[in-house]
Amino acid sequence: MSDSRPYSDPCERNKEPILKVLREEFRATADVLEIGSGTGQHAVHFAPRLPHLVWHTSDLEENHAGIRAWIEEALRAQPEMKNLRSPLLLDVRERPWPIAGVDAIFSSNAVHIMSWPEVEKMFDGIGDVLAEGGKVCLYGPFNYGGRYTSESNASFDEWLHERSPVSGIRNFEDLDRLASQIGMKLTADHEMPANNRILVWKRS
Repeated sequence: MSDSRPYSDPCERNKEPILKVLREEFRATADVLEIGSGTGQHAVHFAPRLPHLVWHTSDLEENHAGIRAWIEEALRAQPEMKNLRSPLLLDVRERPWPIAGVDAIFSSNAVHIMSWPEVEKMFDGIGDVLAEGGKVCLYGPFNYGGRYTSESNASFDEWLHERSPVSGIRNFEDLDRLASQIGMKLTADHEMPANNRILVWKRS
């Protein structure tokens, strides 16, 4: 890119396949909290294409400048867009979270860069802020039965461990257990490009 905004190639590659799923899963949604908005690329792509909902970005403070830069550019291009919110300061380990009562949560490529205790804290926080009947859509690579779904995921997991010993691809069964502990039931497991998935839970 020619400007100073942070940029992620994976975000550009996966935004359309993810949007296709979110159009269906979030068709009755009013407020979405994005946990770990990263560069902000997903938010500025999804919000104007899901105009029926409000998209709340969030991340650690060090990522806010980049997210704001993407939002500001998007608003210059589409000043009529009213449903995209500036980033909230959200550390999954801290309470209370800066928002509550949302009816949907989206997170992309976050749980494999967190430590497992942070993942547990994230689900605890989701339990605090997600409304009854709300949905969680979690995008990324996952293992099933402790097994990798591809050689590329195995290589990626090795890279993650070299980068940080506490990170790594998570087992679906472990995530599903955390979801069930906060009253959520798996309603969909969408196959995505490049050996990724979108797991969808609904709070009953």
